[in-house]
Amino acid sequence: MNRRLFLNQTGVNLGAIALGSLLARDSASGAAGLPAGLSHRVARAKRVIFLTQSGGPSQLELFDHKPGLMKWAGTELPDSVRQGQRLTTMTSGQKQLILPGIAKFSRWGESGATVSEWLPHTGAVADDLCFIKSMVTDQINHAPAMTKFLTGHQLPGRPSFGAWASYGLGSPNRNLPDYIVLISRMKRPSDQPLYDHYWGSGFLPSRYQGVKLRNSKDPVLYLRDPDGLPRELRRGMLDGIGELNRMRHDATGDPEITTRIQQYEMAFRMQASVPELNDLSDEPESVFELYGPDSRRPGSYAANCILARRLAERGVRFIQLFHPDWDHHSRLPSWCTARCRDTDQPSAALITDLKNRGLLDDTLVIWGGEFGRGVAGQGQWDSPEAGRDHHPRCFTIWMAGGGVKAGITHGATDDFSYNVAENPVPVYDLHATALHLLGIDHERFTHRFQGLDYRLTGVEPAQVVREILA
Repeated sequence: MNRRLFLNQTGVNLGAIALGSLLARDSASGAAGLPAGLSHRVARAKRVIFLTQSGGPSQLELFDHKPGLMKWAGTELPDSVRQGQRLTTMTSGQKQLILPGIAKFSRWGESGATVSEWLPHTGAVADDLCFIKSMVTDQINHAPAMTKFLTGHQLPGRPSFGAWASYGLGSPNRNLPDYIVLISRMKRPSDQPLYDHYWGSGFLPSRYQGVKLRNSKDPVLYLRDPDGLPRELRRGMLDGIGELNRMRHDATGDPEITTRIQQYEMAFRMQASVPELNDLSDEPESVFELYGPDSRRPGSYAANCILARRLAERGVRFIQLFHPDWDHHSRLPSWCTARCRDTDQPSAALITDLKNRGLLDDTLVIWGGEFGRGVAGQGQWDSPEAGRDHHPRCFTIWMAGGGVKAGITHGATDDFSYNVAENPVPVYDLHATALHLLGIDHERFTHRFQGLDYRLTGVEPAQVVREILA
């Protein structure tokens, strides 16, 4: 019998316990929030910043340099390479004519990492990064691929990675949620949806879901009290509502009532903490220069990167940024470079900023999207209007800090950047590795739901990628 089941079955007043736990929150290490027996090593990472690039960044234009493709330009992808792998309906009816990467590459730093000219700031911090060029998934369309990338399963309903981290570790910050989500405000309307289940809690109690801060003047709706409502009166109202909720819980045993009490208390504290968090007036000019010209625009990816660092300083456990529109089916030279301009300098600045403040060593930063792009051109391959279709068989992400080796490249693809040639890393292995760095054994980190013990890494074999561990 686990702790939560014991408390439910014995009728202990969970409302009172929940309120008490908010007044005496987890220790700074977060270990007090970890269910017994799950911590199997000292955590290298205290927090995660997940820079989620939604839409499938092209590894061929950004990281996976394949100069040998020039001799194959305009020819059909050999059957021996494709091996019957399925295509989306957007390109299944056209010939798979090879489009070599259109960006120039350079080797950067002492590590000699190959990074595109479109990402010069990322190249400049390459010696702080670990590139994984052999990521692989089995989902070829955006929603199921991103759902699997973030929850471990392609169907909605499972807890997200951030929710699992919140459930297992909690947060040392009493005034902000354990898991916070920031979504870029694009300069033009985005045509790519970002679904709430990407940061949802699934079958875990809803208190563990990500809290999305809106990219507008009021980051949380209805956070401010109406004019004329004194703070002490608001406190008294919450105490009264809390007492009613505890009475209701005693009668029904519904665990969501406990969540409601906790969320009301958290909202009360957020009334002071969120406006202070969002007020960047105390940041020196040098910070805005570091993060780039878009960093003063509220809701931009650059501004959100500054907020991510501020959240990390405040002890938030899991911080997730979403930047959409990497889905370049056409106009590859303009579409992909635009997203690089949005994200290159701020992402690199975040690494530099964390490092300068002594936070990178215990902050795990992950940059990547749900899949990559195919080597065949979509549309007329040699036209400026050409793009690339989805490709799940290989893609590149990078990681930094939090116990990851710096200045290395792990894994490799074949000569066409079509299949993994060395050290494949399925999505499950990425999750297992991240949990390991947080001090959690992924095989023992489970939650019972409808008679089954679920885990983030699912039932398929998953392993920690030990070659990238410092």
